[in-house]
Amino acid sequence: MTSPSRLAVWGDPIDHSRSPDLHNAAYRLLGLDWEYGRRQVDEAGFDEALDSLDATWRGLSLTMPLKERAHARAHALDDDARLTGAVNTLLLGEEIHGFNTDVGGLTSALLAAGLAQVRTARVLGGGATARSALVSLLRLGVDEVELRTRRPEQAEELAGFAQRIGLKATTNELGSGSPPPSVDLTVSTLPGSAALPDDVMTVLAREGGALFSAAYAPWPTPLAQAWTDAPVLTGLEMLLHQAVAQIRIFLNGAPDAALPDEPAVLGVMRAALR
Repeated sequence: MTSPSRLAVWGDPIDHSRSPDLHNAAYRLLGLDWEYGRRQVDEAGFDEALDSLDATWRGLSLTMPLKERAHARAHALDDDARLTGAVNTLLLGEEIHGFNTDVGGLTSALLAAGLAQVRTARVLGGGATARSALVSLLRLGVDEVELRTRRPEQAEELAGFAQRIGLKATTNELGSGSPPPSVDLTVSTLPGSAALPDDVMTVLAREGGALFSAAYAPWPTPLAQAWTDAPVLTGLEMLLHQAVAQIRIFLNGAPDAALPDEPAVLGVMRAALR
């Protein structure tokens, strides 16, 4: 029987995704005859799309808005997927294994940017990526976060999650112009096209420290354009590092099992983003 060789990233929207560039560059270097594409799949259509896959499929990468649905369909979960309730990677087979490589991807991106010493942070947005960001921040040593979400119920849920994992959390409305606390780092999990009122973005930038935006298309985002006096990091670095973990999973079954000549793999993946 031929080894499964088909992979893809699913989400809605999906045309902006750079994941095929990253994965296909790595598979070429590794000498793997694997095909990695993209497909627009919304939340309502996820179960049907997943059930339609045959034995030629090895795995999937998931982006918004599918991370919770993927979590629900996995038969087994890694620790980060179980903790966050979100899955961005499915290893397919008789059993479906779910992983969350966003946590480690963000941690690696922040460390690579020299942000190992942050102690206070602000997280914008209240979805699955925000939960992954909170776990990553905790592992970096952050102990206090301000959470800004669009809806009060999101804020309440995210604050409860932060407190359960050991972070002190305060909440505020995303579009509020009230003076925010000064923090070392702002992590935005908002879509790339999301825009806040100019006065809100100005005050968030002034008191927000460095900015990490999980979004990378379109770039620069409105928020990144407002960040004129502190470092701004694009989500491409997180995408890169979480993709390395995904490739480890698809090849070796585990996110921490190093690839053959991994520095060279990382190099061709980074070059694919230029």
